Amino acid sequence: MIKLIEAADYDEMSRQVAAIIIRQVKEKPDAVLGLATGSTVLGTYHELVADHRQNGTSYRRVRTVNLDEYVGLGPDHPNSYRYYMNHHLFGQLDIPIDQTHVPDGLAVDLDEECRRYERLIDELGGIDLQLLGIGRNGHIGFNEPGTPFSTATHVVELTELTREANARFFPSFDDVPRYAITMGIATILRSRRIVLLASGEEKAEAIARLLEGVVTPDLPASALHLHPDVTIIADREALALIPKEKRRGMRHDR
Repeated sequence: MIKLIEAADYDEMSRQVAAIIIRQVKEKPDAVLGLATGSTVLGTYHELVADHRQNGTSYRRVRTVNLDEYVGLGPDHPNSYRYYMNHHLFGQLDIPIDQTHVPDGLAVDLDEECRRYERLIDELGGIDLQLLGIGRNGHIGFNEPGTPFSTATHVVELTELTREANARFFPSFDDVPRYAITMGIATILRSRRIVLLASGEEKAEAIARLLEGVVTPDLPASALHLHPDVTIIADREALALIPKEKRRGMRHDR
């Protein structure tokens, strides 16, 4: 079941997502959080850091697993997702760094690294709350169109569209990695709860396709219709192609 929360803008979206995460951590202090990277979730992480500093919400017992990592980038590379997480979130909370997990983009045996990551998630007891963004082509994690819904953590070759979307973070398009390790769709769907964020008009088409309700590997995010507890929090720009009547029909008041 998908529930929709409409936010006025990016800042309100970020506050609402942060509130859900904070509530999860307070209700279950040793929660396993599935985390994402990119510009969409940055405001949410800023809100979590501000709450930690102002209200003392503790993450000492929390465990985290990230969705993905670029193949070929180590934790000290400024464009790696491990670096992103350490800089924007982990380094500003009281969470022990050894309780935070990101796929190893420098693993010698990438297939074994994927299997290790799956085992890790199982050993942690599964993901309580998984945070997702959505790509312009409907990808979740780095699961590109055509990815079977049964796929576990795997290595993926990134599409040109995805590489172009991420090129702004690199010196040039040629510097954008061509491969990544990503949680598979099956891995994501095993999470107990999923929250998807969407902001900006560039995400409007993907959100409109998702909310049409057609479940197909051509739109990886449509797999979320198979999950019992999914919340989409999107700002008005991301919902621009959704008729207001349909927005009201799907709206979920927290």
